[in-house]
Amino acid sequence: MSKKTHSIAVLLPTRGRTDALEKSVKSLVDLATDANNIYIVFGFDNDDKVGLGYFLEKLKPSLDDQGINYTVLSFDSMGYEGLNHYYNALAENADADWLFIWNDDCIMNTKAWDDEIRKYNGQFKVLKVHTHNEHPYSIFPIVPAAWVGITGQLSRHQMIDAEISQMAYMLDIIQIVDIDVTHDRTDLTGNQSNEPPKPRVRFEGNPDNPQDFHNIGNVQKRFDDAQKLSVLMEAMNIDTAFWKNVITLKQDPWEKLKQNDINGHMYHFDGVEITCPT
Repeated sequence: MSKKTHSIAVLLPTRGRTDALEKSVKSLVDLATDANNIYIVFGFDNDDKVGLGYFLEKLKPSLDDQGINYTVLSFDSMGYEGLNHYYNALAENADADWLFIWNDDCIMNTKAWDDEIRKYNGQFKVLKVHTHNEHPYSIFPIVPAAWVGITGQLSRHQMIDAEISQMAYMLDIIQIVDIDVTHDRTDLTGNQSNEPPKPRVRFEGNPDNPQDFHNIGNVQKRFDDAQKLSVLMEAMNIDTAFWKNVITLKQDPWEKLKQNDINGHMYHFDGVEITCPT
């Protein structure tokens, strides 16, 4: 994996948020050991006058004063259903070793969180922070840049955390790290905000829909991409026995996921049928 300009890129699409965005960014900057080696890649809809105005008038001057590296991308609005397209574009513009998928309603709680990530420099892992109810997925995945270099995107599907996590579990590269994040969403924390809630259209629950996460075509694409990543792992002398056993049906691909599912979020994975690459 080639060395990048920055250590960690925080990928941050946002819309219509003001105080929450500032609080989120401040938590990242204030608790980092080396905030100048963080690169924040913001994504705004080009019709988001509230969010863009607040950024330009309030947040940008603060970042400039602190010498924080950042860039801003503008998009035609794609909505929540197009969330992966935002993140894919942000990742393409992130010259960093690690890509940290972040939300504008997240709050970093761990001092020296960037040092914790850098402990895994040179390793091909998907890092999993601690967050609400300890979901077994890496809800805010921290992904090595080579992931994008090999697959061509962070995620093919809107449900980015699920897509990345499932592939990482099949490859046995999930690494839980000592970083705590609060997802300050009303339905999770009870914190009432006067800022607009985000519409949440999810392509899940109808496998006959080609856009659905469990559509057989999308399942197959995840296996295909995992196979590509396994080739990179072998080139890095990383053991891929777990993956090889998955594709020969000798290994339950969700064994480690179930072990991390301490609160029973993923009970429906019992008995799941696995379609392997041809």
